[in-house]
Amino acid sequence: MNRLSIILPAKNEGAALKALLPRLRAIQPEAEIIVVDDGSADDTRDVCKSNDVQCLSSPYSMGNGAAIKRGARAANGEILVFMDGDGQHDPADIARLLERLDQGFDMVVGARDWESQAGVGRGIANTVYNWLASRMTGHVVADLTSGFRAVRSSRFREFLHLLPNGFSYPTTSTMAFFRSAYPVAYVPIKAAQRVGKSHIKPLRDGIRFLLIIFKIATLYSPLKLFVPASVVFFMLGCANYARTLIQYGRLTNMSTLMWSAAVIVFLIGLVSEQITALTYRRDD
Repeated sequence: MNRLSIILPAKNEGAALKALLPRLRAIQPEAEIIVVDDGSADDTRDVCKSNDVQCLSSPYSMGNGAAIKRGARAANGEILVFMDGDGQHDPADIARLLERLDQGFDMVVGARDWESQAGVGRGIANTVYNWLASRMTGHVVADLTSGFRAVRSSRFREFLHLLPNGFSYPTTSTMAFFRSAYPVAYVPIKAAQRVGKSHIKPLRDGIRFLLIIFKIATLYSPLKLFVPASVVFFMLGCANYARTLIQYGRLTNMSTLMWSAAVIVFLIGLVSEQITALTYRRDD
């Protein structure tokens, strides 16, 4: 078995791969390199062939997460390195990730600084994600959504069934590792300007980014999300009851509804916590 497999999901990234693959081969000559072509309409497959790189092609686009899963299943390495095929990630940083991995971590993530964020909006969103994930896990999460990471293949494959087919596979895998008590480390990196046009559309993907926030909570500990929400409903009900008692001398339906909502939200949290526990149960 090869020690290292490098997996690059790519959709119409032929221009970037022409420069990236030769550098990657020169820096990691012993590594297995797999490009997962997610239904590209350009010369991605020809570029891979000319660089003697394995290319797994899909007849149509299935999503970034689907490409990651397909590459992980096909890889032979004990260690998997995921990096974007658009030229943002520097192949020279792979050695830094592997060095940290050898120190006993199961996942090492390349953490981008503010200057490496793709726009102010994305930077603010990622800051919110990092803060929320840090609060949920009790560990510092430097970059929740970075697609540049090195993992032990045996650990990563435990969570393939959890990974979505879309762009939020980094969030899902990171929270799954924390939930399972697999140690995660971060290495600062500089991400370059991508080659070509981004496939992420802010308006189209706005709801997706919002759902990531809920996924952060539900993948780690649903009660940490639902209990505060339940408390808010309960306190609103109490405040409304105090107001109506003073003004009208009676209990109104609104207070009752808010207290009922508090109970329902709390019970949903309990059920979600049990489902999450079952999701991570291993039958060895």
